[in-house]
Amino acid sequence: MLQRLQKILSQRGISSRRKAEEYIVKGLVKVNGKVASLGDKADPAFDTVEVDGQVLEDRTQMLYFVMNKLVGVETVNIERTTAKGEQRREKTVRPGTRTVRDMLPAELRGKIFPVGRLDKDSSGLLLFTNDGVLAYRLTHPSFDHQKEYEVETDRPITPMVCRQVEEGFEMDGSKTKPLKCVKIAPTRARVTLTEGKNRQVRRMFQQAGYTVKALRRVRIMGFKDDALPLGGFRALTEEEKTGLLQSVGVQ
Repeated sequence: MLQRLQKILSQRGISSRRKAEEYIVKGLVKVNGKVASLGDKADPAFDTVEVDGQVLEDRTQMLYFVMNKLVGVETVNIERTTAKGEQRREKTVRPGTRTVRDMLPAELRGKIFPVGRLDKDSSGLLLFTNDGVLAYRLTHPSFDHQKEYEVETDRPITPMVCRQVEEGFEMDGSKTKPLKCVKIAPTRARVTLTEGKNRQVRRMFQQAGYTVKALRRVRIMGFKDDALPLGGFRALTEEEKTGLLQSVGVQ
């Protein structure tokens, strides 16, 4: 289906539509090898679109999966090749440590990567994809996307503690953003936040005088799956994929 080039570039996460117009006017956009003009259209399914010499990825090749991560498993899954040709993981782990990469089917290792991370002591939903645009928009703090966690503490949670958590604490040189804390049982609460400082939920409860015994991520944006067993892994349905992409403005 023919679409304006500005829309195609915006959907790929390359730029805003206004910025895309600037690229086109400057002659940086080509369709099938020909420099495009403002107002031109293309069919992403058949036409080759380039921006500054780089061909846009075909979104039909994008893969989307979800894992219900187990406690004790490290979120490490990226191997990079250095300039010297060496294979290097993004994070050093102790020999014998189980990682989310180890839990992937062999045919997907190296093809999909976790979106953000869950610390070793936490469980819950972890998305995997090879879609860099989606990963960026879900993890960059400027987009303020919600993630919801179920927290279990070492003793009963009082209304005052939830208020303290909601009001925030100084952490890593700045105050945490406003969030929502709802008590669901004597020692359990649901916390919804839009940022992801290192071990943030655990550290916030620690500053309130509590120890987090268990932490589980139960929702990412509008995506959740209460039926996926611990350690389970599956592909997203077309409906889930479309909903996720639309929620971050990619589709």
